[in-house]
Amino acid sequence: MDYKQEFIEFMVRSGVITFGDFTTKSGRKTPYFINTGNYKTGSQISKLGDYYAERIRESGEAYDALFGPAYKGIPLCIAAASSLFRNFNIETPYCFNRKEAKDHGEGGGIVGYRPKDGDRIAIVEDVVTAGTAVRESIEFFKTVANVKITALFVSVDRMEKGAVEKSALRELRDTFGINVYPIVTVRDVIAHLSGNEIDGKIFIDSDMKAKMEEYLILYGADEK
Repeated sequence: MDYKQEFIEFMVRSGVITFGDFTTKSGRKTPYFINTGNYKTGSQISKLGDYYAERIRESGEAYDALFGPAYKGIPLCIAAASSLFRNFNIETPYCFNRKEAKDHGEGGGIVGYRPKDGDRIAIVEDVVTAGTAVRESIEFFKTVANVKITALFVSVDRMEKGAVEKSALRELRDTFGINVYPIVTVRDVIAHLSGNEIDGKIFIDSDMKAKMEEYLILYGADEK
């Protein structure tokens, strides 16, 4: 089993990916939901950082610092940086933003590494649907330094259309030149879990698979 398949089972066991009837923030009715807020133990966040670190290292992407958008991106960014050092001896600067800029002491809206002009920044996020957090990050950095956001690392690519027919992640690549690296895609999830038992339970049976395929027909933006 490769690390991507392990990651899918890790999400299932952590209650991060669930199956049923849900409504997304955009109003879409979806048969599955991903909530990284359900990670809640030290062992889980440590292991999650390992999966991100593996994907970051595997990508070969060049960057000067990792950035975690508040709030969910903060623990992901820190866990990834920690795992990169622990597992691969890669020293990685990291930073994250404050929701409200600090008006005392040193002040400012960023914590950790202070990006400087010319730096390449890689964003670490959970799941990107419309790309809103990434666009907010681009605007935020305009007040920090003249940086280039070069990469985005996410847990899962839902492979859905954004504001246009192309996927939100493809739109980020085309509009901002950001390389996008998901640990897994929804297609990976379907392929690995369909008919396979995890701890004695099948999470994607034939009915659930059909629902997920129907959802992708409606909202999917499969890319070659």
